[in-house]
Amino acid sequence: MRLEGKVAIITGAGSGMGRAMANLFAAEGARVVAGEWNAATLAEVVDEVRAAGGEITGVQGNIAKRDEAEAIVEAAVSAYGRLDILVNNAGVMDINQGAAELDDQVWERVLGINLNGTMYMTRRALQVMVPQKSGSIINVSSIAAMGGGAAGAAYTTSKHAIIGLTKSTAWIYQGDGIRCNAICPGGVETNIMLSVDMTKMDPKGSSNIGKYVGIIPAFLKPMDIAQLALFLATDESKMINGAMIPADAGWRAA
Repeated sequence: MRLEGKVAIITGAGSGMGRAMANLFAAEGARVVAGEWNAATLAEVVDEVRAAGGEITGVQGNIAKRDEAEAIVEAAVSAYGRLDILVNNAGVMDINQGAAELDDQVWERVLGINLNGTMYMTRRALQVMVPQKSGSIINVSSIAAMGGGAAGAAYTTSKHAIIGLTKSTAWIYQGDGIRCNAICPGGVETNIMLSVDMTKMDPKGSSNIGKYVGIIPAFLKPMDIAQLALFLATDESKMINGAMIPADAGWRAA
């Protein structure tokens, strides 16, 4: 098993890519701590993993709140005594607003979960990993971090910022045995759009974004991203640090 004896936190583990990661990591021997705000989907993934013979602890919380984010790390250390892998996967979409139309509440919600939550989780995880002199942090950014055409201003900004956090973490803590990399998914068949009110989508932004989405080569499955995250979590990728890795079926090649 590729993660035998490892302890892994996965945020946003109740659905989509996070759920696929939780099942895959557990099947590969990891003891998984699943962070998720939705109690119903959290219970589902916990039941799935246990039914398959895996070991998992579920923690309900909103990572945009510092104490709830940190509680996920505390739960991992309390249950398993260490932390080897952190996957910052939790995220929400915006409503395709450009800067001129941007609503403060949308900005604060998207940045709060996508960026602040990632930082809170990373900061607390590093405080555990640095004394161990080992750890792999995997941030789920987006193809939106490589341009401006995939989403609105709030989501795009949050995903660009995650790349900066990834590279800073990779460089500053490389001497402590910590690696930090970012996956930049393209179109993936998940339920992320359930995180927004579709009736409030900005028409101008959506029209322009639609032109970019219109050239997407293919949609990926959540397990496609989970397999990449697994590789980055293992020692097989020990020399990969500070990378932003697109997984987009060649979308950015256009």
